[in-house]
Amino acid sequence: MGTPSIASKIEDFARNIYIKDMTGENFIENIIHATNLESILSRMVPTAPGDPILEMGFGEGTITEPLLKAGYRVDIVEGSSELCKDASARFPTEQLRVNCAFFEQFQPAKPYMNILSLHVLEHVDDLSPVISNMLRWLAPEGRVIAAVPNAQSLHRQLAVSMGLQKENNSLSPRDIKVGHQRVLTLDELEDEFNQAGFEVIERFGYFLKIVPNSMMVDWSPDLIRALTTISDQLPPHLMANIGVVARRRYQ
Repeated sequence: MGTPSIASKIEDFARNIYIKDMTGENFIENIIHATNLESILSRMVPTAPGDPILEMGFGEGTITEPLLKAGYRVDIVEGSSELCKDASARFPTEQLRVNCAFFEQFQPAKPYMNILSLHVLEHVDDLSPVISNMLRWLAPEGRVIAAVPNAQSLHRQLAVSMGLQKENNSLSPRDIKVGHQRVLTLDELEDEFNQAGFEVIERFGYFLKIVPNSMMVDWSPDLIRALTTISDQLPPHLMANIGVVARRRYQ
């Protein structure tokens, strides 16, 4: 599974960020993504009973657990062997299949109607081959739902205005700590999918963020949830997280 240096780096991130949570801030992201999950699921294509969803990356299982509880079958593709073991141990059910492989190397047995790429594309070395692979993994009538951190988020724009960050797309110390290699604008994210042969049929954003996570650790979960649920009333390109819904271009 890749060179030892890459594999070692992935295991270090998995251990320190997801298993041990050395940032002490993961609960914030977990609340946001769990609150927004219903909105994500509403964008999926209806499938036949038993058809699995492909989830790219496992993390802390924030998305996997509610999917399984809702009765979905889930296939995970995850590059960290430690996170693969964690997923299998936490969810010993036939509803879950764990594929321990890098995105660049994964070869599914059959295509998927729904692929969830939620906060993984900011971590990969090269976007193009990964997004091209997603097109190959997708069934003819299927959809990809992808989300990444937003370079135009209000909190990044405020940081630039205050002289705390050079550019909107500059990587913060936290970005580097958690393994982010890039942040994208909505236009840039859509362009990446267009270039790979997708047609973007929806753009969205979620979580109104004006300060970094380190300043939110004492905020109440109710406030964090409210700042997530209010997202659909605000311009998506200003939210902390942005996403696209994409399908094959020929449709």
